[in-house]
Amino acid sequence: MKTPAQIAESYVTIGTNKAKTPVPKLFVLACFAGLFISIAGASATVASATVPDPSTSRLVNALIFPAGLVMVVLAGSELFTGDCLMIISAAKKSITPAELLKTWCVVYLGNLAGALFTAALFVFGHTPDLFGGALAQTLVNTAAAKVSLSVSDAFIRGVLCNVLVCVAVWITLGGSTASEKVIGLYPPIFVFVLAGYEHCVANMFYIPAGIFAAGEYGIAAEGLNWGAFLVKNLLPVTLGNIAGGALIVGLGYYFVYLAAGYSLHSSR
Repeated sequence: MKTPAQIAESYVTIGTNKAKTPVPKLFVLACFAGLFISIAGASATVASATVPDPSTSRLVNALIFPAGLVMVVLAGSELFTGDCLMIISAAKKSITPAELLKTWCVVYLGNLAGALFTAALFVFGHTPDLFGGALAQTLVNTAAAKVSLSVSDAFIRGVLCNVLVCVAVWITLGGSTASEKVIGLYPPIFVFVLAGYEHCVANMFYIPAGIFAAGEYGIAAEGLNWGAFLVKNLLPVTLGNIAGGALIVGLGYYFVYLAAGYSLHSSR
C-alpha cells in the first residue's frame, strides 16, 4: 500500500491526466459512472424495499450500494464526487482553474445522463412491479423524502457524504490490487449510506426514478417534481459535495502532504 503522502503526490498527475482527457471520452466515461452508481442504487433499493424495520432496511441498502464505487474504480469511469479531488492538481498549478471547471462540468453532465438513462430503463422496464408494486412505492417515498429536506440539511449531508466518498477514493489509490481497493473503499461508502448522507450522482438516479415511478404507477407524491429535484436537492447537495470533497479532503490533504513539504518517506 502507498502512504497517504505518496497518494497525494501521485494524485497531482492523476488529476492532470483527467483534465487532459478529450471531452468526448471524458463524457462517455462519466456516463458509465452514472450508470454504475445508478445500478447499485437500484439494486440496493430492490434489496431493502420489503424490509419492514427502517434501520434494518437502511443496513441492507448500505451493504449493497458500495458495489457502485467498486464498478467505478475497477471498470474505469469518471465520477464527479471523486473528481472533486482534482482541486489538488489545481492547487499545485498542474492544471488551470478553467481546466478544473471544464472537467467537472463535463463529468457532472455525463453522470447525469447516465443516471437519467438508468432511471428510465429501470422504471419503464417495469422492474418496480416487483413485490406487488411495493418497489414502486419505495422509489417514490425515497425521492419524496429527499426533496423534502431543507436546503441547509441537504447541503450539510452533502458535505459529510463526499468527505467519505473522497476518503474512499483516496484509499483505493493506495492499493495495488483489486482486493485492496475494494476492501479499502467499502467501509466509507457503507458508512455514508447507513448515515443517510446525500450524494449528488446517486440522487440523479433516486429522484428521477421516483418521479418516473409516480407517473407510471399513478402514485401521488406531494412536492415531488423536477423543479424540487433541481432546486431543493441537487443544487445544495452538489455544493455540499464540492465543499466536502474539494475544500475539506482535497485542500486538506494538499496542505498536509504537498504545500507543507511533507516528506514522501514519512512512516505516517
